[in-house]
Amino acid sequence: MRIVVTNCNTTQEMTEEIVRGARAAAGPGTTVLGVTPAWGPESAEGWLDSYLSAAAVIDTLRTYDGPRYDAVVMAGFGEHGREGVRELVDVPVVDITEAAAHLACLLGRRYGVVTTLERSCGQIEDSLELAGVGRNCAAVVGTGLGVLELEDGERTESAFLAAAERARDAGAEVLVLGCAGMTGLQRVVGEKLGVPVVDGVAAAVRLAESLVALGLTTSRAGGYAKPLPKRRAWGLLSRDRRA
Repeated sequence: MRIVVTNCNTTQEMTEEIVRGARAAAGPGTTVLGVTPAWGPESAEGWLDSYLSAAAVIDTLRTYDGPRYDAVVMAGFGEHGREGVRELVDVPVVDITEAAAHLACLLGRRYGVVTTLERSCGQIEDSLELAGVGRNCAAVVGTGLGVLELEDGERTESAFLAAAERARDAGAEVLVLGCAGMTGLQRVVGEKLGVPVVDGVAAAVRLAESLVALGLTTSRAGGYAKPLPKRRAWGLLSRDRRA
């Protein structure tokens, strides 16, 4: 089984970190391939970045010419694009946002998300609502750290623990890592917090494996039907490529 994991930004170092976490979670016989958009934001923090990231990820998968894959994991927490990708590809598509939330709902009545900047909280809340798991979310709390600041492990852990306390005070019984760049942090903070901590990348990989093993993929009956055939121009730099 081969799973393609898409980073939502152009930072290759983050793709590599995400892939390490995905491979650690994957079962025997699963190959994980990371892809990084050639264009888009270096980090996704806000509505503009998110919409730009969505288009870049879709374009990356649209023009993908690597080995055949069995599932896609979208490693952008709260970012747009998952519905478009589900229309585009013929394999299961698992977004880390909803994967983490669905798994958290199996572990406790209410969960909390600890993310990066406060400006991302509303966007994540909307994403959870759209996925149908918003009602179980007690709080989405920011650490005040930008995505590219997560490389500082000690600072990230300290900020995460402080934000996690706020989420628990709001009623969270389970915590979710609210950024793909936090992958691996659950091992560090889980025992200190005394509650389960769900990593969206690991959750998405395992769910993708399950869907493939069960022979299930996206329904084409309705909202995720294949895109209508029409002329589409994909930006000034790719006018010679039509779909």
